[in-house]
Amino acid sequence: MDARLPLFDVARGAVRKVFPDHWSFLLGELALYSLVVLLLTGVYLTFFFRPSMGEIVYQGSYQPLSGVRMTEAYSSALGISFDVRGGLLIRQIHHWGAVVFTAALSVHMLRVFFTGAFRRPRELNWLLGVTLFVLALLEGFSGYSLPDDLISGEGLRIAEGVMLSLPLVGSYLTFFVFGGPYPGNDIIPRLYSLHILLIPGLLVALVGAHLQLIVTLKHTHWGGRGRTNRNVVGLPFFPQFLARTVGLFFAVAAVLTALGALAQVNPIWLFGPYRPDQASTGSQPDWYMGFLEGSLRLMPATETRLLGHSVSWGALVPAVLLPGVIFTTLYVYPFAERWLTRGRGEHHLCDRPRNQPTRTGLGVGAIAFYAVLLVAGGDDVIVYSFGLTVNGFVWTFRALLVLLPPLCFVITKRVCLALQAHDRERLLAGDESGDVVQSVQGGYSERHRPLTADQRYDLLVRDVPEPLDEPAPAGPALLRRLARVRTALSRWFHRDRVELPATEEQYRRIAALVAPPARSAAEYEYEYEYEYEHQEDEQ
Repeated sequence: MDARLPLFDVARGAVRKVFPDHWSFLLGELALYSLVVLLLTGVYLTFFFRPSMGEIVYQGSYQPLSGVRMTEAYSSALGISFDVRGGLLIRQIHHWGAVVFTAALSVHMLRVFFTGAFRRPRELNWLLGVTLFVLALLEGFSGYSLPDDLISGEGLRIAEGVMLSLPLVGSYLTFFVFGGPYPGNDIIPRLYSLHILLIPGLLVALVGAHLQLIVTLKHTHWGGRGRTNRNVVGLPFFPQFLARTVGLFFAVAAVLTALGALAQVNPIWLFGPYRPDQASTGSQPDWYMGFLEGSLRLMPATETRLLGHSVSWGALVPAVLLPGVIFTTLYVYPFAERWLTRGRGEHHLCDRPRNQPTRTGLGVGAIAFYAVLLVAGGDDVIVYSFGLTVNGFVWTFRALLVLLPPLCFVITKRVCLALQAHDRERLLAGDESGDVVQSVQGGYSERHRPLTADQRYDLLVRDVPEPLDEPAPAGPALLRRLARVRTALSRWFHRDRVELPATEEQYRRIAALVAPPARSAAEYEYEYEYEYEHQEDEQ
């Protein structure tokens, strides 16, 4: 067997591969194992679901809908829920798996962002992660639309309106997607093909590429004694990491199964079949599509006539332009931060979010922006539950959408700087012990406990880039102006920090520990000493 299929050569290197040992790195595995559960339950559901929009009269087990005309897709979804043994459990596990998959993927991306794990050489992995997130949204929307119930039909109606808002090509695109005038006869079969073939194939392929890059580039790790920017520390694949990750897979499967058995989700029999002339009250999409719903509800319904065509800004801006700006920003952010940073070496040490206050503030501001849109997507339910007015709610959240993100940015940045100042106090005075002592003069003072060597190491070893220098006044005027803008943005991004108390010798050692792998520590220490002496001469 080894001569024909050299498995042992591969296994010999794989069993000693080092994997991270911190809990925050398991967020990506939560997403991976949720995807595995999705694939397994999805295969089971394909045996019983009929993706047809042909109409029949329902004669199944659910008596309240007996004799009602509906599509075969909706009828088969009811059959899975009431007539197939274990069908409702598998369908709800599948739905909960989709919710957990997108949630775990989102939190994993936030962990990567706030710790700076997207920097060189992992920019491509960040791009793959953002693409996986986009595909997860499309996969969730297509699966949510397949049962053809009243709520999923409303989602397709909104999608039709968004496509119609595209100038020039909107009507042609809508006619092609739906196979004729809305609702057509082809949208459910086409979504089914996307949902079970194209998008899952892309997801599996990109997950494989993502994992391969992780194995090749190695993972980042948190700072600590023995951890530098030029090594990798963690658990070997066998037996430690294998035991942990297998246990995590069964834990994820168990939690999703418990949710599927105990927590009702998407009860399509209560909504009824979709009819274009009806709309359900209080309908809400899954959380990962809620920000689009909120953006549509907050945008004023405005229209413009351009060159003989109507441009519906009320749908084009919130559902096409805004998501385009959001995901374009996610794609280009690693390169934008690299453009503003002096020293473009590799980074393998995770940043503590407090040590990068501007980046952390931007991330929290983006979360606040998303949260406002998500809450606004349920304005009708909130207004009805709390006795508010729709007009007042909408105008309040329009103001929050503009004011809350910058406010969160400022507060977060100040909190990060305060935490840095707290680290400085800990290094100078130690931790509070709670012991109060009395001096011989009768005064009282608190006794502090000095930090251990490992604690001082964790606080002092940080990779904080310096802002860019002033641009040289040479070259064309456009390039000089661009260089000045770049320098100003770099100072705004990297300027604010709290210097930690350390000796010159400690600063040299820190610079050597965070030196990129492409250069030796001795070379970096020599360059640091030269720059330090040069700065002293200038002072």
